[in-house]
Amino acid sequence: MSRREVEFPPKDLPLKEDVGKLGTLVGEMLKEQCGDDFFDLVEAVRRAAIARREGDAAAAERLTVLLSEGAAGRERALVRAFTAYFQVVNLAEKVHRVRRIRDYLREGRGPSDSLDAVLGQLREAGVETDALRALIERLVIEPVMTAHPTEATRRTLLEKERSIVVRLVERLDPSRTPQEEAMALERIRQAVTSTWQTELSPHQRPTVEDEREHVLFYLTEVLYRVVPVFYEEFRRALDLYFPDAFADEERMPSVLRFASWVGGDMDGNPNVTEATIRASLEDHRALIVKRYLPELNKLARVLSQSLSEIGVSEAVRHRVKRYQSQLPEEAKTLPERHREMPYRCLLNLMAARLRRVLEGRDRAYGSSAELLGDLQLIRASLEQNAGLAAGWFQVRRLIWRVRTFGFHLAALDVRQDALVLRRAVAELTGDEEWLERSADERTRRLVLLLSGEVEIAAPRDGELGETLAVFAALSDARSTFGSGATGTFIISMTQGADDVLSVLLLARAAGLVDDDRVPLDVAPLLETVDDLEAGPKILRALCRLGPYQAHLETRANEQLIMIGYSDSNKDGGIGSARWALQQAQAEIHAAGRESGVAIRFFHGRGGSVSRGGGNTIRGILAAPVGTVDGYLRVTEQGEVIDEKYGVRPLALRNLEQMTGAVLRASLRGAERVEPGWTEAMDLIAADSRRAYRELVFESRDFVPYFRAATPIDVIERLAIGSRPASRRSGQGIENLRAIPWVFSWAQTRVGLPGSFGLGTGLAAARDKFGLDTLKEMLQWPFFAALIDDVEVVLGRSDLDVGRCYRALAEPKLHPVYDRIAAEMELATEMILKLKGSTELLAGAATLKRSIRLRNPYVDPMHLLQIDLLARWRSGRRKNPDLLSALFSTINGIAAGIQGTG
Repeated sequence: MSRREVEFPPKDLPLKEDVGKLGTLVGEMLKEQCGDDFFDLVEAVRRAAIARREGDAAAAERLTVLLSEGAAGRERALVRAFTAYFQVVNLAEKVHRVRRIRDYLREGRGPSDSLDAVLGQLREAGVETDALRALIERLVIEPVMTAHPTEATRRTLLEKERSIVVRLVERLDPSRTPQEEAMALERIRQAVTSTWQTELSPHQRPTVEDEREHVLFYLTEVLYRVVPVFYEEFRRALDLYFPDAFADEERMPSVLRFASWVGGDMDGNPNVTEATIRASLEDHRALIVKRYLPELNKLARVLSQSLSEIGVSEAVRHRVKRYQSQLPEEAKTLPERHREMPYRCLLNLMAARLRRVLEGRDRAYGSSAELLGDLQLIRASLEQNAGLAAGWFQVRRLIWRVRTFGFHLAALDVRQDALVLRRAVAELTGDEEWLERSADERTRRLVLLLSGEVEIAAPRDGELGETLAVFAALSDARSTFGSGATGTFIISMTQGADDVLSVLLLARAAGLVDDDRVPLDVAPLLETVDDLEAGPKILRALCRLGPYQAHLETRANEQLIMIGYSDSNKDGGIGSARWALQQAQAEIHAAGRESGVAIRFFHGRGGSVSRGGGNTIRGILAAPVGTVDGYLRVTEQGEVIDEKYGVRPLALRNLEQMTGAVLRASLRGAERVEPGWTEAMDLIAADSRRAYRELVFESRDFVPYFRAATPIDVIERLAIGSRPASRRSGQGIENLRAIPWVFSWAQTRVGLPGSFGLGTGLAAARDKFGLDTLKEMLQWPFFAALIDDVEVVLGRSDLDVGRCYRALAEPKLHPVYDRIAAEMELATEMILKLKGSTELLAGAATLKRSIRLRNPYVDPMHLLQIDLLARWRSGRRKNPDLLSALFSTINGIAAGIQGTG
């Protein structure tokens, strides 16, 4: 491929200019920090890598010599140099997305998936106002920030990157002077230099507290600011297309919620305990209250109107008098000149009550509803004075924030492995044979226990004591922080109804009871293909049990079911997993309808296609008809959190896209799915699963090859998360978490986790049903999304690079790679035939250009990583300098391919 082929269309020329300027800044920094000789080496490697990609055999040899001789002792610095380039290019692309949004708005239109566009489409489609209103009244959009730490970039470096983003966004202002432009570039240069001078990888594994600080940054610094803007855009679009939907703004419901797993995800992480649950809830409250206080103080300065000049509602005056009586200490501090400024007095007293929340004193706000009531009181009074629009606008924004974040900021979910819960019940009941009993037998006994027909008498220490302490913490949280502070209790590896009943029994034993009911949503997590297939049976069993029927009645007859994408992908391959997920949703939804229970799905999606992620919007629209119904709860993981929520305009766009997709999916009619299509998909899933499991789980050579030909042993040592790389004991693939599994393959540019087996499945379906049938199936949103997602995985892969990693394994293991390559080539061939295309990503020009631009610059890091792996392993992994250099290659390649896979 010639560099001349990588062209920028006119709309992207500003991006090309930004990349050029930032690349120059990186070059100047390298000369300053490392000298001209090092800069010349970087340039020589860069030119050789580009020529190698263009097919120059001499350049390939020259690159090998440069990396083996010229880079000796400077491998780490060389990797960091290329990483520095990728970091600024990635930021430039992020800011270019902001630029494109601004271009749309200047043209008087939003992107095609904005709320404005979606509501316009619904209006044109004939959706009635009443139907839309009813949908919005039950609409829930709930991103869940998880404790899956695939973010390989340190917090301090992310802060420096955000500083660069701010300066780049400032440069979008065409009225800037040359002096301001020069100052912005200088500040960017300083941030680039500071980044260079900062260690890329932390020396110690981050704690749960570190992870919590990282995730809460996005909630308090980005989403807190974005939420009221989201509602203003939603309201503006509604007024344009459905003006009668919510004539009174106060009737418009809060549709956004946020949740977190950080501090509550105990599954396989011994560092998460009842103490981290309590600490997380305390942090959530403190952070959100500290965000409200400056806003109240600012409002007090803005709303300085005097009674002599304006009218103020009697309700506001009465509230001021009441608070002055209740808070005599604070009332004394109000200056005499403010006594005739009722809004200012009230807001200062409100701030005093809010400070008392932090201090744990009496006469504090008992709940966020009380604070909300005071704000609504002020807004109602302001609405009587048309000239106070500025103050009214600020009050309205704060109201939306309080309605969304309350005093809890984000609901804290708790997750635990079903096996741990079973062991706790065995201790609680004193039944030494509990774990050996069948699931049906455990269910029968649990029904009796929950009915109070069996007495429980057991010591409560050890693992049981720790488990009960968790439920006690959740009980305390309800009284201390409010019901919104605690989210869902999620059971990993759920295999039967007994696992769900175990939670109710343990909660009761710990005192988590309100009016003789457990006030807790319990969600089974169906992770493997087998578990997904068992989902409808588990639900039907639960709905037949008296104790659980009574529990559901207290939860509005709604049942949350979490479906796992990444582990099902690792278990059966992408073709099998996606079909199992699709069928499970449809069948569980039908089972719920039969039982009179509304099913809400919680989607445990990873960041990338290989971890069950991919395009969230396409995924929503491809869900079985009827299963969305105004509800979206979805995990946001790892580096994807920064990608989606790191910049305010992009965070706003992401929330709009999700909301628009849920509206469209919920209001669509029946979709066309021919019987032959489902038969073909059955065959694709079965054959792809067989091919995948034969390689990954049944081949004796696969695990040795995986551990030799990928940097899994380095990733296991990389300090990017507080929990171990494996969930349960054991070294097999089944016990390895999906994150290191996918991360390892991504480093070698082999997209096995997100593609293997699908080629075999598609070929089998072609042979039985014909290629034309498969082409027709692209009209099916589910099948089209699957094919598009796998095409992205294949387009990002590079089998030539993967072949270089093959050299790290013994020759007798090389057939494993050959089998992988053959299957990926078959998948590529089948997808190209389906789409009638000659090359991958033909319809994704931006992504294709981005990959092509980066490939030559990532190549040197791959070659260095391979060399360093061989040397480090031959030295029995005892050389810390080589390990440090390997860590740099992990970060560098992740930056180059824009993710961890």
